Amino acid sequence: MLAEIRSKAQITLPKAIVASLGLEEGDKLDIQEKDGVIYMMPVTVYPKGYIDALRSELTQLKEDIQVGKKPVFSSIDALMEKLEDPSC
Repeated sequence: MLAEIRSKAQITLPKAIVASLGLEEGDKLDIQEKDGVIYMMPVTVYPKGYIDALRSELTQLKEDIQVGKKPVFSSIDALMEKLEDPSC
C-alpha cells in the first residue's frame, strides 16, 4: 500500500491497516526510524497520576505479601483453586 506525504509532512494511513489494527481517531503511534526504515507502533499513553497510583498500589501489595497479609501462590492452578473455592 502506498501513502503520500502531504503538506506539513502528514500522511494518511490506509483504511485497511487502520481497521485491521483497530485504530481510532485520537490513538497514538510511536514512530521511529532505523537504517532508513520507518516503524510505527500503536501505543497507549496513561496520565502520570494513574501510573503513580498503580505504583503506590503495587508497593503496598509487595509490603502486604512480605508481612503475610496477602497469600502467595506457587502456580496459576493453585490460584484458580483458591478462587473457585466456595468457602472463600
